[in-house]
Amino acid sequence: MRVVVQNDKPRANGTIRARASRARTSRVRTNHVRGALAVLTLAALASGCAQDGSTGVRPAAGQERLKAPPARALDHYAAKLRATHRAKVAAARRWGLKTVPLTPPAPPAAKPRITTRKGFEVDGHAGLPPVFTTVPTRQKVVFLTIDDGAEKDPAFLRMMSELKVPYTAFLSDYLVKEDYGYFKKMRDTGVVLNNHTLRHPYLPGLSYSRQKREICGMQDVIEKRYGKRPALFRPPFGNYNEDTLRAARACGIRYAPLWNEEVFVDRWEYREWDRRIRPGDIVLSHFRGRDDWKGTMPDMIRRFLDKVTAEGYAVARLEDYL
Repeated sequence: MRVVVQNDKPRANGTIRARASRARTSRVRTNHVRGALAVLTLAALASGCAQDGSTGVRPAAGQERLKAPPARALDHYAAKLRATHRAKVAAARRWGLKTVPLTPPAPPAAKPRITTRKGFEVDGHAGLPPVFTTVPTRQKVVFLTIDDGAEKDPAFLRMMSELKVPYTAFLSDYLVKEDYGYFKKMRDTGVVLNNHTLRHPYLPGLSYSRQKREICGMQDVIEKRYGKRPALFRPPFGNYNEDTLRAARACGIRYAPLWNEEVFVDRWEYREWDRRIRPGDIVLSHFRGRDDWKGTMPDMIRRFLDKVTAEGYAVARLEDYL
């Protein structure tokens, strides 16, 4: 019998090549599908397919749904900042300032420790309200404080409100009682009203009991008229003795801030020899007008803001640091 041997090698090679080609095509198609799914998934995550800002995919148990960035909220916030800045620019121009006042930094979360300035102590000062002229801080801020209440200029209230400049008032009743409503408007804008005694006397010349009547009496007036007893007290003329601080403590006072600079319509005065403003300095002025000054309270504020802004200082709220 003749055996015929058939050569199958060419057929086998062709079959292998066909199978390999089909496999490559399948892999390419699979990769294309996987790539398309990945793109669609990323697009869904980025855009937030669902209207509520989620991916539209039900999360596994215990997992939070992914949220899209709050784009509208950010846009609204940015628009609000731009509008606020434009308003401050317009207000600075309207009130004749050389430049827009600087915005103060956020109040410190940890308040600085307030102690009595060296040389300002009284006998037995431990436990009494600290007397200080500067708040310990590295931030380039100063604090504006205004005393007594003689001048009641509506333009001053408008200026400070439009410029959004914080300040602290120290009031004496014999002047404030002429128009309690004026200082209520001030309080309603966020200004803290503090104690400067009933009749603005030279306190060290009075007995302890009379000093206490002056201080506690003003505490009562401010609480009755404005709803809250102050924590801050400034002695008239900056003069005090041990009885003053003991009486202040008995009346609920925690701090007795003085000042490091004083600003008038036409000049500045300094406590320090080098006549420089320092971070945390307390600046004093008064409620005064043309009867006492060669100008108005807005004129004084203009001088104050032009100088501190030019030197890189923002005006902060004293109570935020205490």
